[in-house]
Amino acid sequence: MADAQGPVGDRAPGHSPEVWGGVPGRNKNFTGRAQQLNALRFGLMNQITAVVPHTLHGYGGVGKTLMAVEYAYRYRHEYDLVWWINADQPGLVRSSLAHLAPHMGLPGVSSTGIEEAAETVLNALRRGDPYRRWLLIYDNADEPEDLRDVIPEGHETGHVLITSRNHRWQAVAETVSVDVFPDVESVEFLKKRIPRGITRAEAEELAEALGHLPLALEQAGALRSETGMSNREYLRLLAEQPVSLLREGAPSEYPTPMTAAWQLSVSKLRENLPEAMDLLRCCAFFGPEPIPRDVFFPVEEGPVRPEMVDLLANPIRLSRVIGQLARYALIRLDNSNRTIQVHRLIQTLIRAELSAEEQRVAREEVWSLLAAAAPSAMNNPASQDRYLELLPHLRPSGIAESILPEAREFALKVLTFLYTSGNYAMAERYAHEFVERWASVSGPDDPHVLEARLKYANRLRELGRYQETYDLDRALLEQTQRVLGPEHRLTLAVRSGIGADLRAKGEFQQARESDEETLRLHREALGPTDPATLRAMYNLAVDLALTSDFSGARDLHERVYMLHKRHSATQSAVHLLIYLHGLALAVRLAGDYIEACDLGEDALAYGREQLGADHPRTLRTQIDLATSLRMNGDLDQALELAQDAHSRHLRLYGLDHPETLAAAMCLANTWRMHGALAEALQLAEDTDLRYDQIYGAEHPYNHGCTSNVALLYRMLGDPSKARRLNEASLAGVEGKLGRDHHYALGVTLNLASDLAALNDTKNAVRLGRGSLRRMRALLGEEHPMALSCSANLILDLRAEGEDDEADRLLAQVEPLYARVHGREHQFTEAFLSGQRMNFDFDPRQL
Repeated sequence: MADAQGPVGDRAPGHSPEVWGGVPGRNKNFTGRAQQLNALRFGLMNQITAVVPHTLHGYGGVGKTLMAVEYAYRYRHEYDLVWWINADQPGLVRSSLAHLAPHMGLPGVSSTGIEEAAETVLNALRRGDPYRRWLLIYDNADEPEDLRDVIPEGHETGHVLITSRNHRWQAVAETVSVDVFPDVESVEFLKKRIPRGITRAEAEELAEALGHLPLALEQAGALRSETGMSNREYLRLLAEQPVSLLREGAPSEYPTPMTAAWQLSVSKLRENLPEAMDLLRCCAFFGPEPIPRDVFFPVEEGPVRPEMVDLLANPIRLSRVIGQLARYALIRLDNSNRTIQVHRLIQTLIRAELSAEEQRVAREEVWSLLAAAAPSAMNNPASQDRYLELLPHLRPSGIAESILPEAREFALKVLTFLYTSGNYAMAERYAHEFVERWASVSGPDDPHVLEARLKYANRLRELGRYQETYDLDRALLEQTQRVLGPEHRLTLAVRSGIGADLRAKGEFQQARESDEETLRLHREALGPTDPATLRAMYNLAVDLALTSDFSGARDLHERVYMLHKRHSATQSAVHLLIYLHGLALAVRLAGDYIEACDLGEDALAYGREQLGADHPRTLRTQIDLATSLRMNGDLDQALELAQDAHSRHLRLYGLDHPETLAAAMCLANTWRMHGALAEALQLAEDTDLRYDQIYGAEHPYNHGCTSNVALLYRMLGDPSKARRLNEASLAGVEGKLGRDHHYALGVTLNLASDLAALNDTKNAVRLGRGSLRRMRALLGEEHPMALSCSANLILDLRAEGEDDEADRLLAQVEPLYARVHGREHQFTEAFLSGQRMNFDFDPRQL
């Protein structure tokens, strides 16, 4: 891709943009619109200092999209970049922008994730780098608020064009109204569309009868060209049709000429090629977005009409039908992307023609086709792309209303896809909708309802709604045990969810006991290597770490990872990353920082490549790698990763999401070790308050954050406040977890340092001796926490004049520091130079 060169207007008339993407084919019959095109061009070229969106506004069928296409082609030589974005569904706009990144020489989705790639593209467009002259077209936008954050304002030679039927755009953008054709343009269009066989007088008469509506004129021209119908015959039929079309229930927002012209095309098509109407009727119950042609393939199960079964089984006849629908201007055919698309206006009119029973049959047919088109696996790019193509048709097809088993199973697969792709918010919305609709029809004990409820609860947990999730899971466990039995997969999955809920509530020992029983049940019911059993083993490994059994956690994490690698024929990228990340974290908690960095770097590279940089699991891995790097002395790299993770979380989740809080505390700890104490304290205090709001005042994570704040106050010269905070933190942790938990021992280590800073070395020695004894019993004498406690105790013993004990302890600890960390490690150097050692927390939910 060459760099853009030269000022605006220096290009030859035939020059094409460096980047041209997604723009539909130009309509060879495009006519007129000179006044609107000139007004649009004048407005865009005369914006002074920043992007001002310009909107083509008008009702359906009036030709807004065709005019935007014509503008793009007519003025393409003035732009370095032209990019078309289907804005029907706001949630997919960023994905379209993200796919522009590689064309601009920027990191793509595979390396940064959709959100980051889209934001990088927007920033590059705002700067005009590498392209100064660019045009973005957002087609069929609805509410202005939907696009507020995806319009790259700020660059004087960049242009944004929006097509919309929503009048609210007139308040926020320069608007060019697109109405029906003037008389002369209607005639000119028809003479182009029907080059032989229509006189000017006939064209005037036909245009008047059709109300000069462009889409109606297009269909009339297509019908006359394809059938050779005379003008008189067409007008006769047109006069006879509107009465039936405008019966009660027909869409009032569409004008009579459109409905009449559409009905004539349909009537003639039904007469000449009835199977084409079968396909068109089916398409009316998809969404208005492009439909993959591969969806129209024979299905093994599902209520598909016999005529559609025959058509789908004959690819030659199917291609003929699709081509004929395109020639009659009833669909838009995109051969390059292998999609077909039906205008929402036509879809509405087709549906209005059908009885309630016919609509039900058509919807069930679409549900069957969607279900059959959904891949079973979600672990490869092709399968993920297919789900992204099917997703826009989920809600328009009304699949939440379905009672078909295959349709509901497809909907549940979509929830799984949204989870694996990291779109927890959308998964939560769909899961809630499925639960409500399905339960109202099939009752609360229907197995599909139970599974949707479990997925809903899991997504709530990912969004930080812990108490709500726990209440749902407890009720769901009673249901699944009663309806499905205690050994059913779904019942076991709910048990695993309750273990996660207990962890989230800070009930670590209860979670461990629950997950021990859950793992036993999994092994008995499913076997030792079933994927669900491995997930239960992973959960227990997390519990072991949270209850201070670091060596047990490390061993079990390693076993889970190896069993997954050995027995998972089609490995889930999400679960492989979870298991590798869990192993890296367990290794760090056990005190091996070098190995934790190696494993963490491997895990982060894998997550970015397979899931994207913005995927929640990738970001969790990044936070923990930043912590491992910080503990290993790689402070610059740790700070880079911590800052990046925090900014991504802020953008993706906002300030109060649990993952954002974990990222913030990681960054505060990294800033502290970099010496940026004021910045660290400000962030740590704010995060501590938010932890209290999210988890509750008595949660262990909240007390751990408070101890981090206390550490910063001591380092900034206020040991009295540090002591008060640490004493409160220690009381809270001991009350929740007991005195021998590593959280409580970490707080005592810091509290002893507060006492020493206040010259109360007698009590510092007393506290240090007790803490060291417990740490060694819990973690072993070589664990970094025990080494830190030993180092501080040596200093306090000397301050109290107890040099003999200090010397004996020094002789024990010095070789341990060299063996555990190495002689050049930051902690070894700090120990040898007589500095105090600190302990900080990175409280987070796994």
